[in-house]
Amino acid sequence: MYPDVTFVLGGAASGKSAFAEQLVVSSGKSRVYLATSQVFDDEMRDKIQRHITQRGAGWKTVEAPFDLGPVLSDLTPNHVCLIDCATMWLTNHLLAENDLEQAQTALMQALRTCCAPIVIVSNEVGHGIVPDNALSRRFREAQGRLNIALASQADLAVQVTAGLPLVLKGQLP
Repeated sequence: MYPDVTFVLGGAASGKSAFAEQLVVSSGKSRVYLATSQVFDDEMRDKIQRHITQRGAGWKTVEAPFDLGPVLSDLTPNHVCLIDCATMWLTNHLLAENDLEQAQTALMQALRTCCAPIVIVSNEVGHGIVPDNALSRRFREAQGRLNIALASQADLAVQVTAGLPLVLKGQLP
């Protein structure tokens, strides 16, 4: 049985996105890629292009840097959705000075009511040192709270390190 919500957590360049993409492809359902990043420079544009090339054909990409609810509510049980990534989504809200608690509550509600399986990618940012500035500390704390909420709601939670998955909760399909 394919889990309703899968949470894939890992550090930067850990292989988490590739692992999540494999999970989505293995579902056999119509694939939707919910992109949360925004392009502010050439480096980000290049990274996004690498991800598109890596995914290959067969994906419908929807860009939603802030409000994921409308996209999730339009999905059917024949879809599977990859949200990549929760960290960029959170960063967008933080930098726009949006109410993080309200945004997180809306996201959790959208996940609960979505009728398609969802795979969510997020970064683990709590393994490093305490950041030296207030914005970075606020981000780290908010990311930790978001990750806890996502893992709590997930049927399957997987940590990816060096491309290797470690199941934290549930069972791989």
